[in-house]
Amino acid sequence: MDRSAEIREFLRTRRARITPEQAGLAPYAGVRRVPGLRREEVAQLAGVSVDYYIRLERGRTHGVSESVLDAVARALQLDDTERAHLFDLAQPSATGARRHPPLSPQRVRPVVYQALDALTVPALIQGRRMDVLAANRLASAVFTDFQARPHRERNFARYVFLDPAARDLYADWERAAGDCVANLRLYAGRHPDDARLTELIGELSVHSDAFRRLWAGHDVLAHTTGTKRLHHPLVGDITLDYVVMAVEGDPDQALVILTPEPASPSSEALAILASWTSTPLTRPHPEQTHNPAS
Repeated sequence: MDRSAEIREFLRTRRARITPEQAGLAPYAGVRRVPGLRREEVAQLAGVSVDYYIRLERGRTHGVSESVLDAVARALQLDDTERAHLFDLAQPSATGARRHPPLSPQRVRPVVYQALDALTVPALIQGRRMDVLAANRLASAVFTDFQARPHRERNFARYVFLDPAARDLYADWERAAGDCVANLRLYAGRHPDDARLTELIGELSVHSDAFRRLWAGHDVLAHTTGTKRLHHPLVGDITLDYVVMAVEGDPDQALVILTPEPASPSSEALAILASWTSTPLTRPHPEQTHNPAS
């Protein structure tokens, strides 16, 4: 991925969403040709020269200090996730230098499969670029049976954007789609040399107008907790709270657990679904406990 283009569009979209009044500046007396803040105003707020900020927004980040990045983040009112993304994008480009080695395949340890088996609520292991590495029977019943799909299609973003069933499942599909894209954007800042990510973005861009529109927004999001409102074809409406937890030993692997409110209609619906899907999690052979596409 082109870091210069990424940082340019990220900073441009961030300043476009803030008005001078929101930034504490006096209203601009002239004709505003851009939405939000002008480059000169961001430079003023960050305490840097206009030329310096313009170079930064053009992706010329060589030698930029953390204090300057912090000042720009404050000027643009970035949240913690956006600030971290800015710092990722501002890292020196690999162009002309030794590129990062290929990412090693991701493996799901047997003890993690045991944990998924033991959970009585939907749970899955999500890897790089939102690949689904493993899912228990309830997660497969709520969403889709990822294990039955070809390896390259075991990806949550592909499911949300390319599977028509996902549009019917999500009560607020647009929000779910936006969250997927924002999560991929955050990952892209950390792994710009991931060829599989480039392939995924290309495929989604070709086949989904919605993905192209959302990807152009440059929003970023770190999934930690939230709520999913679903309309399941078998048991009707389900509301599930989710929490995302890191899996020790792999920083790009996370355990996602979804739970209904106790004694709620969603809990009853999930219990009915569980009674219809009693097959335990199918574990691959020990030599195959990884995603070869990783």
